[in-house]
Amino acid sequence: MTDVSPSDTDPAYPSERNVIEPGCERCPALAEHRECISWGTGPLEASVLVVGEAPGPGNTDADRWKGGNWTGKAYTSRHSGRRIRRMLERVGYGDDAYYTNAVKCFPADPADPTSNREPTPAERTNCRGHLLTEIETVDPDVVLATGKHATTSVLAAEDRELEGFIDTVLEPVDCERLETTLLPILHPSYQDVWIGRLGYEPDEYLAAIGEALEELCGPVGE
Repeated sequence: MTDVSPSDTDPAYPSERNVIEPGCERCPALAEHRECISWGTGPLEASVLVVGEAPGPGNTDADRWKGGNWTGKAYTSRHSGRRIRRMLERVGYGDDAYYTNAVKCFPADPADPTSNREPTPAERTNCRGHLLTEIETVDPDVVLATGKHATTSVLAAEDRELEGFIDTVLEPVDCERLETTLLPILHPSYQDVWIGRLGYEPDEYLAAIGEALEELCGPVGE
């Protein structure tokens, strides 16, 4: 069985970020509590653009993979970041993927700033311009949305609503305005629960992602 869980083998740690609007203060509540703005990481000519919901809180005591709120880089959390990057490496797109979030700042819970809340609709809207800029700049063959909220944000850019997330997993969606294809997958933090409910074994799920990406992007290396 192919392991899609965290292991001792880490993918490369992202060392650069694609800063779009330094010091952005479009969302006062987010700007007040964040440590960093977590901008996208990866090659600007990538075939796959991975979108998460928002950066996690991170761990200030960790030497590596502290999390987006402390590194200022997207999808670098010790759990979800490593897991999604490892998945892309295992299906052959590790060097051909750009990682970002629909909302670039950690959405702190006012009652507990070390814990996160869901970004508000206004925050998603305020940050959507950044995501659209990234999609236009990278011009990916596929936007790989990890989870319900990321999928909702991408569809909103098409003036479309999400109707039942689980039914959309691994079902490509043609995005005319974005000039790309949306491919929803499970959020890495919840995939252990939902892979079986979708009828997959972990290795089958990983293979299905690889097959879908190859069909949409072409064989790796071409």
